[in-house]
Amino acid sequence: MLGPVILAASRSDKMRRLISAAPVTKPVVDRFIPGETVDQVVPIIEDLTGKGLEVTMDVVGEDITTPEQSYAARDAYLELIGRLKELGLGTKAEMSVKLSMFGQALEGGHELALANVRPVVEAAAAIGTTVTLDAEDHTTLDSMFAIHEELRKDFPQTGCVIQAYLFRTEADARRLAGSGSRVRLVKGAYKEPAEVAYQQKAETDKAYVRILKILMEGEGYPMIGSHDPRLISIAQELARTAGRKLDEYEFQMLYGIRSDEHVRLAAEGHRMRVYTAYGTDWYGYFMRRLAEKPANLLFFARSILTKG
Repeated sequence: MLGPVILAASRSDKMRRLISAAPVTKPVVDRFIPGETVDQVVPIIEDLTGKGLEVTMDVVGEDITTPEQSYAARDAYLELIGRLKELGLGTKAEMSVKLSMFGQALEGGHELALANVRPVVEAAAAIGTTVTLDAEDHTTLDSMFAIHEELRKDFPQTGCVIQAYLFRTEADARRLAGSGSRVRLVKGAYKEPAEVAYQQKAETDKAYVRILKILMEGEGYPMIGSHDPRLISIAQELARTAGRKLDEYEFQMLYGIRSDEHVRLAAEGHRMRVYTAYGTDWYGYFMRRLAEKPANLLFFARSILTKG
């Protein structure tokens, strides 16, 4: 299977240099990451929200090696929130943050990440929006969930992400499905060992449905992170069975993938949020997008063959 190979490449400095230097790379990356700066991405936010969509913004970057880099990541989010305030888009745009970017993997990283993310959560709340903590590889999750729990004491709307391919996630979903919670369910996009995660797509899909049923029957706010038409249809049926109104859950999809479906779901009255990443350190994010879906890899390969 190509997925694990691509995920391994996402951690390779040699592959990073090779792919980053290829002339064809930037036009293809632009499909998934529409800018490197706030100024470049603001028109994208305005365009998406003008179509009746909502967004969640991710400043890409995970390879943090110093506390100073983690402070810069914090400040990048604060800059973004400031621009959203100026534009009056606070209620249409939330933030997605990876705690690794806030220094989680450094010495004393749990406390550092919490200290960095708290002012971002505070600033988001001040403009009427919130923050979702992205899930990363399984070794980081206990720290992420502990930070999530701590932030919810003062900001109960703070969301988190769970990954269907991990064996632990059904139990996590039951714990997180309480009143006021916001939980995004995704399949998972990291290379995980067989001891902790399903290795076959069919098993992950089955787990996704089981976990989504837990969230829909719970008292929280489920966020369905998937582009899979079958899972989207199943999610709609689970929502109806659970008696949920259209504003009691939402769909989330990546910028640049199935854009027509974004608009279609919004036109049907669903809340549809577009996960939009930007920034200069795009490599890891881009490689996981290729690994998630063969069509993404084919798109990249065609571009290389036709543009050389």
